[in-house]
Amino acid sequence: MRVWALWGAMVLVLAGAGAANADVKMSGTFVADSACPATQAIKSGKNPGNISTEAGKSYDLLAGNKDEPTHYLIQVPGADPERRWVKISCGHVSGGSAATTPAPAGQTKPSASGKPEYVFALSWEPAFCETKASKPECKAQNPTEFDASHFTLHGLWPQPNGNFYCQVPAADKANDNPAHWGDLPPVKLDANTRAELDQVMPGTASKLERHEWIKHGTCYGKSQQEYFSDALNLMRAVNASAVRDLFTKNIGKQLTSDQIRGAFNAAFGAGAGDRVRVSCLVDPSSGRRLIGEITLGLSGPIGPDSKLADLLMASAPTAKAGCPKGTVDAIGFQ
Repeated sequence: MRVWALWGAMVLVLAGAGAANADVKMSGTFVADSACPATQAIKSGKNPGNISTEAGKSYDLLAGNKDEPTHYLIQVPGADPERRWVKISCGHVSGGSAATTPAPAGQTKPSASGKPEYVFALSWEPAFCETKASKPECKAQNPTEFDASHFTLHGLWPQPNGNFYCQVPAADKANDNPAHWGDLPPVKLDANTRAELDQVMPGTASKLERHEWIKHGTCYGKSQQEYFSDALNLMRAVNASAVRDLFTKNIGKQLTSDQIRGAFNAAFGAGAGDRVRVSCLVDPSSGRRLIGEITLGLSGPIGPDSKLADLLMASAPTAKAGCPKGTVDAIGFQ
């Protein structure tokens, strides 16, 4: 019995060593956004001294509990012991380095067809701003600006869904929430592309382009310049089409998903509308149902000379048209 007891103890020690080895070494600074428990252990929540972080205070960052961490190991001076675990939602990471997610460039998960597949997301900015009035781009709305009468770029998303964060440092993933997009690395573009992106993606005022690159663009298999140039090329095609004409002629009125799909058929060929899905949102102040976003299914390699019509027709039809009808919102808060 004594031998078995000793063997069991050894197994527990080895298991504990394995758990320690699962930690991912990190460096830099953890900045607490709020007061959170700083525990000695994650699972048990043991907290000698009842230690908490202090909002706005910086702590040395030591490790994450795994490649995609839920907790950070930080140094809390004066605590006993000083090495403590906090939830990643408690704050954000500044500077330093971290282990990367072991994923190759390009698509990490093959699509069902074996061809590159994407979702291309277009926003109708006036509707979006009805629910996000505090965002800088929404405060700056003006009837003479681009977003008053054009579709704006939300994103170009490699598929299948879940194909995110390719070779992205854990620290950047942790900062990928709207409150900390400004802490993500800047996107490097030439002057012309940057100027066009700032117009076609008003969300750059909130650093939306940094989020789109970190989450989706890193799985595109090309440079930042190519990723955003390709997306802008596709945006030009939509905004020069009968689809945009349909929206601008019906500002303040309702459109059905059938009308929108019909405009895509007229602009990009019969059947193109079957690759389109309409999303609506509800204006919290008036209860109106507003058309907020249109998503397109695309398939095939995308490059500078790609035609939106070809990419649409190469993809599989979507099962549902989405929101049956909604209002085309006018710029400004209604």
